[in-house]
Amino acid sequence: MDLGTANTVIYVRGEGIVLDEPSVVAMNVHDGKALAVGHDAKRMIGRTPNHIQAIRPLKDGVIADFDVCERMLRHFIQKVHPNRFAKPRMVICVPSGITGVEKRAVQEAAEFAGARRPAFIIEEPMAAAIGAGLPVQEPAGNMIVDIGGGTTEVAVISLGGVVVSRSVRVGGDGLDNAIMQYAKKEHGLVLGERTSEDVKLALASAWPLHEEMYAEVRGRDLVTGLPKTVVTSTIEVREAIEEPVSSVVDAVKATLDNTPPELAADIMERGIMLAGGGALLAGLPQRLHSETGMPVMVAPDPLYAVALGSGQTLEEFDALKDVLFSSAHD
Repeated sequence: MDLGTANTVIYVRGEGIVLDEPSVVAMNVHDGKALAVGHDAKRMIGRTPNHIQAIRPLKDGVIADFDVCERMLRHFIQKVHPNRFAKPRMVICVPSGITGVEKRAVQEAAEFAGARRPAFIIEEPMAAAIGAGLPVQEPAGNMIVDIGGGTTEVAVISLGGVVVSRSVRVGGDGLDNAIMQYAKKEHGLVLGERTSEDVKLALASAWPLHEEMYAEVRGRDLVTGLPKTVVTSTIEVREAIEEPVSSVVDAVKATLDNTPPELAADIMERGIMLAGGGALLAGLPQRLHSETGMPVMVAPDPLYAVALGSGQTLEEFDALKDVLFSSAHD
């Protein structure tokens, strides 16, 4: 299970990816009941009456609301595993910068929600590297950059372990926020979460495009409070997201700085692998290549690399179990 800030993806042994839903729960504030989970709950964001709240139980890759997270996990587990009494063996991905306490919280939430004990934990960059097809067991340096909704994980992996890693709390959500702030500051336009995400998907880029694009964006006028439409371009959106994109580039540079020279030489030869939804940001490979001089590739299936990698550890449990943490080791 890739328990992400934006989406939760579940891989079932022998079946592949069976669930990909937003990590959102719609709650009734009065009686604490969960009204909808996943896609249905996401559709309600920004459109609910006062007594219904759409909650994202994960923030920056870690659990912000334990009870809601456990309900969400239970819902997803029952969806893919209808037998209530079967306790599936579970591998869950967590960011590499996570503390011991946060790690326990994830394990406990999974165990409460019906996973077999112990729930195994794998670090996201390791799962992403396995899912992207990197030879993690070899004595050679592999660099993975996993850009998720809440965090970006940069890691150098060799011999089945993480040698250097860096986790920055910048991801797809950070880009959405940057677009919202920019629209407010430059155009006096208030955008909702979903609109800013749509703008990001349509217009965001990290490097100048051959042909810049323009689009209309609708929101609310900050001064009059009335609906308002402005025309924006890929150039403006690129300027809007410059800060979070720079944070990702800086994290990659800082990780390279701390990489032992032998492994750095391997990375120079093999290149940097991008995974996660952020890997789909137009022009990011060119931007990283121009700033680091390294070849940059995007994983074959960037959105699902982490889930595929954690699934592979289940399929080849004995060969890959050294990359996992279980509560027994911590």
